[in-house]
Amino acid sequence: MNPQTDKDNLTVFDRLWDILEELRQKVGDRFDLHPNPATQPLQTFSSPDGKVQGSLATFSGAEIDWLVHSRLNNPTLNFSTMRLTVWLGSQIQVPHLAFEFGTVPNLFFYMDYIPRVDLWSDLNYLEHYYEPLQSTYLTLRGNSDLSLFVSKSLYVRQIQSPTHLCYTCSPTEESLALIQRLAHEMLERWFKWVDDAEPVPETMQPILAQRDLCMRRISAERDPGNQMAAQLFGAELTNTLVRGLWGGDRFVQ
Repeated sequence: MNPQTDKDNLTVFDRLWDILEELRQKVGDRFDLHPNPATQPLQTFSSPDGKVQGSLATFSGAEIDWLVHSRLNNPTLNFSTMRLTVWLGSQIQVPHLAFEFGTVPNLFFYMDYIPRVDLWSDLNYLEHYYEPLQSTYLTLRGNSDLSLFVSKSLYVRQIQSPTHLCYTCSPTEESLALIQRLAHEMLERWFKWVDDAEPVPETMQPILAQRDLCMRRISAERDPGNQMAAQLFGAELTNTLVRGLWGGDRFVQ
């Protein structure tokens, strides 16, 4: 492996992590969040050979049911992944927010508003929350510098919204600037939705909360990357990481 490639990958990883940190900071400034002690041991972890380093932190609060801020980095293989997912509480029905960046070794990005209703039948929800991203979605589909990334996982494709942004591209300054701009635009739009949202009737909140938890658990357990994680970290740590993604140990004393 060319040492210069490793150095370049580390730089791209750091740049992506800086963007994700900007987003996390904005979310932290907007919401009252508290770290969850169940994932405290996962704030730093590594593979047995020490080549893959990672961290996973989770938070919750009055408005946020579960926030995940995590990363993995293997500079030797030019592979990294990081995510910020924000799962709202059931008091409103605004879509959840998802960001995932990485190097595979080309630059990878996924940004999405995760639906909380059946978009096939709830046209008001579809048009209110997804029409604003339609022009961006179509513009990126026509961008020859971006390669559409299609997951091999049936469930992952099912959970993505009709306007999800998921691409690979060369790790250029232009690509990094595009990711930064798009991510901040999506976050600011989402903040406004949260501010303007109508409350969900109390009688419906348990149903919405159950649906959210089900989606979060299945998406974590069906993540195609779990198989690679098990090879890198072993089954025990991988299972703990997966439970951290959906909050499986949050109430365990």
